[in-house]
Amino acid sequence: MPKFIQDNEQVADGVNLLISILIRYPEITTISFDPETHTLKQTFMLSGIPLEEEFLKARKMLLDSIAVYHCIEGITDKNVDIHLSTYENVAMLHIIRDIRTLTKGEIALTISLLKEQFRASLIVDAGETMLDEELFLQEELIDNMLNNATRSCSGRRLVGIREDGRVIVFNK
Repeated sequence: MPKFIQDNEQVADGVNLLISILIRYPEITTISFDPETHTLKQTFMLSGIPLEEEFLKARKMLLDSIAVYHCIEGITDKNVDIHLSTYENVAMLHIIRDIRTLTKGEIALTISLLKEQFRASLIVDAGETMLDEELFLQEELIDNMLNNATRSCSGRRLVGIREDGRVIVFNK
């Protein structure tokens, strides 16, 4: 019985992490946790499909910036993958990171760089705007939950989706 309770707490922590990230960062369309690889996959939507050279330039800039951030923060043994998929006139930029070394600072840096690189085409949910105090609270929650996730990763695959100002998280 205690293991069941522990699993529920781990799932709840994972669900809360995905919800907090999606609430705090309206640029992220979907986020998923893969328990087999211990990775978080963040998906950003772009209206239109960037040219291959534009994507490769953005990918290199993101990877280089993340590497510098990791060097400054003393983060080693990390896993970063960035790729693009397309469907009709929409592109989905996927950033896959191991949860053990991911930080809220890195998420914020990545989003800042994406906003700069894909100004006009990055799709951002135009839901409610949060007050500075609410933003700070969400960032603290994310920081705490990421720290918890590094110690105990849930055995369940979780997917969080943003749609029309709402956030939905489910087991997959």
